[in-house]
Amino acid sequence: MKKQITRKTFIVTAVVGGIVLMALVIINAIVSARQTTTATNEAVAEVSSFYLEAMADRRAKTITNLINKNFYQMEIAVDYISNEGIESEEELRNAIGDIKRLLSLDRFALVDKDKIVHTQYTTYAGGSRHAFLSGEMTGHRSVSTVSIYGSSKQLCLASPMDELTIDGKQYVACFVQIDVGEIIDLLAFDDNRTYFGLYGKKGENLSGTKLGAFVSTHNLFEALQGIVPEDTWTENRDNFLKAMDGIISFNVNGMEETLCYVPIEDTDWMMVVLIRESDIQDRIRSISEKSLLMSKRQIAFTLGFSALFFLVLLYMSKALAQKDLEVEKKNAQNFRNMANTDSMTGVRNKHAYSEMEAHLNARIRQNEIDKLAIVVCDINGLKIVNDTMGHAAGDRLIKEACSLICEYFTHGAVYRIGGDEFVVILQEKGFDSLKDVITEINHVIEENVKKKKAVVSIGYSELTPDDQLVRDVFERADQMMYQRKLQLKQMGAPTRA
Repeated sequence: MKKQITRKTFIVTAVVGGIVLMALVIINAIVSARQTTTATNEAVAEVSSFYLEAMADRRAKTITNLINKNFYQMEIAVDYISNEGIESEEELRNAIGDIKRLLSLDRFALVDKDKIVHTQYTTYAGGSRHAFLSGEMTGHRSVSTVSIYGSSKQLCLASPMDELTIDGKQYVACFVQIDVGEIIDLLAFDDNRTYFGLYGKKGENLSGTKLGAFVSTHNLFEALQGIVPEDTWTENRDNFLKAMDGIISFNVNGMEETLCYVPIEDTDWMMVVLIRESDIQDRIRSISEKSLLMSKRQIAFTLGFSALFFLVLLYMSKALAQKDLEVEKKNAQNFRNMANTDSMTGVRNKHAYSEMEAHLNARIRQNEIDKLAIVVCDINGLKIVNDTMGHAAGDRLIKEACSLICEYFTHGAVYRIGGDEFVVILQEKGFDSLKDVITEINHVIEENVKKKKAVVSIGYSELTPDDQLVRDVFERADQMMYQRKLQLKQMGAPTRA
């Protein structure tokens, strides 16, 4: 005869089962807490290394991109000077002044065959001041560090050029100097727990920025001597001299600190980033403690309420976490949109164009792009309007020109990359309709010349199998734009004197 299940049996079974379940939950929570603590300590070193390597590499690439950009702008400057038909030293100085304003090359200069440097305001013998002029000039680009006014450091980018004769002088090279302070502004961190500095190959601090409280602005290897083992000190000093990357960890006054360094391409500089492991540990531990606190709360709810109520609370917790994640994603996207948007016109800005250019370059190298066209647009007469009518009128002209560009290139991405310069990237449908759109907008622009409205010089080019970078397409479009500017000038369009 089967034994019947009574209310007492059911209650005892439920109580015993509940106690067993609670015991298992508590034991599991304790074991998980210990495992989390162990995993937290093990993760600190890996997280700090990964974080520092990513930060150092990203900032080193920022400087490399800045160098490449300035070399490219120097090419444009030399082409401009060669095509201007300059016949005197005074005209050359005026042209250099125009280049500095248009391309933001604040310290641009030419070098003649006798190694005399010609700037906007003066000339001087450059052999004693510039390393690339101290010996025989080569036919290659050079990057060197220059000290001016005592301790101020500048990065000197020099490039050979085809011989150009002006007023009896032959010019064979050009260069530009970038102040280290300007570079530091590009690299600054948003928090006050991560430090960085630019260093020479012997460990000297070039940027003047503090590398934490201990190293500060001192020579890196003089500060670390006696703090790290001799073989570690020697190995990392040799890495600096050989332009190799590496990581150093050291303990000062009970504080564990880790720094990472990477060479900056084309320079004799090293990018160094430092963070205290305790800061990373605090961040990870904070997350761990929040997780443990949630587990304890879950246990408390499980002890006091039914399994169903526990599941409801868990569901609510996950729902809230998902909601917070969605809000964070939305905020991150909003910040990204703000960073990539030109505040005056509302179109994408130069930062957004640089990101897209890098993305397209990667796709070009992978042969993933079949249709790509670049349209370069330049506003005619903006300087004249600014000088004669004021910058408010100039701003209205920029907005009017931008509206005209956006109206016709509806299937393209429009970027404002300079004061009066816009770029449109066209793919797929925008690429297919390129010629028709160019014809239509040029007709409107020619009418605008007569009506004294916004006039935009437009050049375009399409990606060819021989192109390696977006810049190759951009340069052809830029040349066509300058030819178009001359045509519009002959039609009566306003042009800078």
